[in-house]
Amino acid sequence: MPRKKNEEESKDTIVSLVRLLAEERDIDEEEVFQAIESGLVAAYRREFGGNKQDIKSVSAEIDRESGEIYVYKLAEVVDDVIDDANEISIEEAKELGYEDVEIGDEIEIGIDVEDLGRLAASAAKNAINQKLRDAESQKIEKEFSGKIGEITSGTIVRKDARNVYVNIGRAEAIVNHDGQVRNNRNERYDQDRIMKFLVVGVEEANGRPSVVLSRTDARLVSKLFELEVPEIKTGDVIIRSVAREAGSRTKIAVYSKDPDIDAKGSCVGQRGQRVQQIMNELSDEKIDIVDWKEDPALFISEALQPAKVSRVDTEISTNENGEVERYAKVIVPDQQFSLAIGKSGQNVRLAARLTGFKIDIKKESDESVEASKALIDDFTVVDDAGKEE
Repeated sequence: MPRKKNEEESKDTIVSLVRLLAEERDIDEEEVFQAIESGLVAAYRREFGGNKQDIKSVSAEIDRESGEIYVYKLAEVVDDVIDDANEISIEEAKELGYEDVEIGDEIEIGIDVEDLGRLAASAAKNAINQKLRDAESQKIEKEFSGKIGEITSGTIVRKDARNVYVNIGRAEAIVNHDGQVRNNRNERYDQDRIMKFLVVGVEEANGRPSVVLSRTDARLVSKLFELEVPEIKTGDVIIRSVAREAGSRTKIAVYSKDPDIDAKGSCVGQRGQRVQQIMNELSDEKIDIVDWKEDPALFISEALQPAKVSRVDTEISTNENGEVERYAKVIVPDQQFSLAIGKSGQNVRLAARLTGFKIDIKKESDESVEASKALIDDFTVVDDAGKEE
């Protein structure tokens, strides 16, 4: 099947270039060749298609050894040629070597293009560049899709009204509005500042994958403790739950599998160095470390620290929708009430999220009054009943 080839002597450089790039960038060599062939067809159509010649079927092929480039089209064999771009007479087809051809057959015809070398060079350059971009994008997507929920360090590149852009090595990542801490004046996204982030996803942006980072995700705190506390890394100390209001305060509940290891003490570190290191990374966000307890009442008491608790009554039930509801009534000394609630209700709010219980905090004096009232009501009911008898 004859195909017209370009006679330029430099085509073997395409083979050398493809093989070199394929090895350096870990790209499939055959995919690059196919991309160049597709690019060559597109370039040819741009140059010679349109109003000049509406060629219906054009193909290109690069010899994988010599680098010779072939461009050809499919033409229908006809008696009387009307469309030069897509038809060929049966006589001319036979002259090209198609002896057994018949009217209506389609044959391949080599296309003679004087400046095919220029087109080939341009197509090869564009195709290789696109293939490199595609390959790099695939690597980024594959690498970081497997790192969701992990920590990465990056350097702030720039920021605009909505996003912060971070250089994390081979890729540029973004911290969107939801991932930025905005209620802590120490949290600054200044250019060239190095920070730690949590990888939360990979999204498509402008045709390329973009790594999405966060500074607000509660998992960031857990991962920072894993980095800083060897006992967590070895599995001797376990983080059972985390409740966070990013930029302000976090509560973290920890548990030791080894009775000889103090979970809270391990996380705090000698002279508080470990937890202070994490607080520094989080721009001085406050961190309360509490011991996880299997008993809900004890756990709730721990979660409400630094407040002291007098009593906890818990109730677990199932509502009409089949959902489990956990409720706790907590009694605290009067002088501990404000501390238990916390500024703007933050302490009790975080404790509720940490434990999974709806928490109602009451003062001892209020509880005493309510108990007395209930007792009086009971006596009143009994006395009224007696009078009726």
